[in-house]
Amino acid sequence: MIPAQFEYVAPSTVEEAVAALAEFGDEAKVLAGGQSLLPVLRMRLADPQLLVDLGRVEDVRGIREDGDALVIGAMTTHHDVLRDPLVRQHAELIALATRTVADPQVRHRGTFGGSLAHADPAGDLPAPALALDAEMVLVGPSGQRTVPAAEFFTDYFTTALEPAELLVEVRVPKWTGWRAHYEKFNRVAQAWSIVGVAAAVRVADGRIAEARIGLTNMGPTPVRATGVEQALVGRPATPEAIREAARHAAEGTSPTADASADVDYRSHLAEVLTGRAVLTAASG
Repeated sequence: MIPAQFEYVAPSTVEEAVAALAEFGDEAKVLAGGQSLLPVLRMRLADPQLLVDLGRVEDVRGIREDGDALVIGAMTTHHDVLRDPLVRQHAELIALATRTVADPQVRHRGTFGGSLAHADPAGDLPAPALALDAEMVLVGPSGQRTVPAAEFFTDYFTTALEPAELLVEVRVPKWTGWRAHYEKFNRVAQAWSIVGVAAAVRVADGRIAEARIGLTNMGPTPVRATGVEQALVGRPATPEAIREAARHAAEGTSPTADASADVDYRSHLAEVLTGRAVLTAASG
């Protein structure tokens, strides 16, 4: 299909982009990488009056250190996130999850912030952002504000972003020395996750001292597997102990049934994949 007609602007600054969004309100859409938005436009599931292309806004690209945090510009491509040495050193979980996003072509065009703002419950990056306590920096007509990942994702494809706000950067605490793994299950290569597990653990003297686990597609938003996290602390990093803790994976989740999986199957996958993810991370 062909998208419905819309106006198009390509601002060069965040301020110009915010002004355009403020003028059109709910009738405007932001084009970041476009890998999620363009198919939606072609199927006419969205019919905006204005498309605001952020491709020329250089201030929202790149990765840098800021004290105890990494700052990832919202328009940084998946490809650049994946290759960045700071991400691999201080937030390995994000690099591992990014590696599973679609295919090389999509990773070269899609953006870190665009994926988070799209808030697809089957997307691979919201769960790691939640597990690592990332903070979203938003800019709108009233200025700048920071929203924790736990409050940013609010429902299916819905975030705390107001109509005239932009996600400009993501602040991720440094998790230097933590071991990580992202495990996902999908029936077709490069497809969305039926269930995914983002796991980061700190191992000391053969035992799991701390654990942080985020679940993909186990509800309308990413979910922390707090029951598993609590059950892992102080336990030996053995397959038996990890599998026992992973039995708590589906607690507090609200998976949906669809053509790919029913509720029981997703709950089972969450348990199995959590065990695999934690064991792989702990063994790393």
